[in-house]
Amino acid sequence: MTIPSIFRLLPLLGGLLLAPTLAVAANQGLPKVAVTALTYEETVKEYFSVYQAHSKSSASGSYRSREHEGASGSYSASESERFRGSAESDVFAASGTLTYIERGELHKFTADLKGEMLKSGAYRLIQGKPVASKDMETIQDIIARIKKGLYAGADYVLFGTVSGIEWRQESMPMKGTDTVSATLSLDLTADFSLINTRTYEIKAAFSAMGSGQDVRLVQPGARVHMSRPKVIQEVSRTLGEEAARQLDEQFSGMGYGGGATHIEMHEQREMQTEGVTVYR
Repeated sequence: MTIPSIFRLLPLLGGLLLAPTLAVAANQGLPKVAVTALTYEETVKEYFSVYQAHSKSSASGSYRSREHEGASGSYSASESERFRGSAESDVFAASGTLTYIERGELHKFTADLKGEMLKSGAYRLIQGKPVASKDMETIQDIIARIKKGLYAGADYVLFGTVSGIEWRQESMPMKGTDTVSATLSLDLTADFSLINTRTYEIKAAFSAMGSGQDVRLVQPGARVHMSRPKVIQEVSRTLGEEAARQLDEQFSGMGYGGGATHIEMHEQREMQTEGVTVYR
């Protein structure tokens, strides 16, 4: 290879060496986001009936008699008697409706959302710590969770709560046949807020719904096993796609650092890695 040829290759070599550096620098500038599991809060009502009966009794007694007839025909007698008794009874009956609030987290519906965020190339994801069981009473207080350090290193927390969930199991005869269409479906709606971990400012807010179903064609009277995992997988996928789309519309459009949007930054990185010119 001649010296002029080497000089012609220098721009190419420089581009190849610079591309990874630019990619790393761009990646370091992406916002770090922690995605929480979906929290829920549900009012539960239960009917109760209680009946208790208790009784106690005791008794004691004593009787004594003595008679004596002397030789001269004299007669003497003595008699004593003692008795004591008691009885107690208690009855307790109550019925009514017990109302309480159940709180917790659903961990099965955010994996696909995280995957969509990673595929967009616009975020770096941070793994947060789970909520302790003793803190379930304040699980909806995301600010308190941030202050406790559950999302250390994150610039933002994407906090999701379940606002509606409905399972349905239906069957419908197919017209003109003796076949029945059995359907198991689930609709889940969640409200999301993207919160700045330093200022607690809400940077994006939206609702998203995921839907899934399992449909089987069966003969009348036949037993059918519906797949709940399949339904949950579809709900997670559709919910993740919808939530990621709305997050990108609201948050990416505002730009993050340098005035470039997340989409523009992703396109620039692709151009840097693909746009290589060969000089001859």
